[in-house]
Amino acid sequence: MRVLQLIDSLDPGGAERIAVTFANSLSGRISYSALCTTRKEGLLKDGLQKEVDYLFLRKKGVFDIFSLIRLLKFVRANDIEIIHAHSSSFFFGWILKIFRPKLKLIWHDHYGKSEQLTERKSGVLKLCSRRFFGIIAVNQLLKNWAEQNLHAGKVLFLRNFVTLDKYLPSEVRLGGTKNFRIVCLANFRRQKNHLNLIRAFEVILEKQPQASLHLIGKPVDIDYYENLRAYISENRIENVTLHGEQVNVLGLLSKCDIGVIASDSEGLPVALLEYGVAGLAVVTTKVGECAMVVNGYGEIVEAGDYMALAKAILKYFEDQEQRSDLALAFQRHIKENYSADAVLPQLIAFYRG
Repeated sequence: MRVLQLIDSLDPGGAERIAVTFANSLSGRISYSALCTTRKEGLLKDGLQKEVDYLFLRKKGVFDIFSLIRLLKFVRANDIEIIHAHSSSFFFGWILKIFRPKLKLIWHDHYGKSEQLTERKSGVLKLCSRRFFGIIAVNQLLKNWAEQNLHAGKVLFLRNFVTLDKYLPSEVRLGGTKNFRIVCLANFRRQKNHLNLIRAFEVILEKQPQASLHLIGKPVDIDYYENLRAYISENRIENVTLHGEQVNVLGLLSKCDIGVIASDSEGLPVALLEYGVAGLAVVTTKVGECAMVVNGYGEIVEAGDYMALAKAILKYFEDQEQRSDLALAFQRHIKENYSADAVLPQLIAFYRG
């Protein structure tokens, strides 16, 4: 079995992390594993294992013939059988299949707004889905949507997973007081609702002034990011640090105590799994598959309710023994159910058809 992961960029993000994780984890389990990024490289490139073949196309537009030729040569030279296209890269995979009809094209749907699927534009996707060998969805809502709206014969709900390799300590200095560090790992876009978390943090500071909030992610939506910075400055909110995108995420998370998902909508956020691997207690809004992932080992609140979010975090500060017990239980749960050993056999069986 010879598989190529196809992704548009290697900037830190959920779909991008999963593409890299799949490429790395499949290496040694199948005969050949490779990854191709079409438009842009990024920090995640450094996380690719040396055993994984890598191709960067430098694609300039939707119909970049030179990039297509480079990819065709790579596919032929390495006798690739399966193209595993993540998110929006499905269209380039669809074009490739026109020239290589025997390729199996699998599309991996990481759509983060699974609570707003009625608003999803899907005309091109419906057309292309007729050539999909199968579809992988990161949560049950997306699986149901694909079965009702697209044309692939096989649809699989496959849990995201994280690798359990040892990670290096982070050299980033976080600041703040040990046992009182809150972290949110999420690129800056509106659906992540950092403002809801910042408003919750204002309430937290009134009772726990030693608390600190650490926001890790890339400013994808610049206006949204600048508005958040302005809100923090205008309201003179102390102990909030915006760290930007980071390479050694797990090393940085391991310095924190409570991991938060404050989103209005999600699929199955990789950040939540990474909180578990790093041994954090978790608080998440009830979106996507988050409640299923937490499975009783953390706090669940309604999206948009900053007071409920504040109360859940304060509960951890007030009972650190319970917080420690839940964090350890959640870590075991993630290692047992969201690791490569737990998930990859399903993926490989799906590839085989």
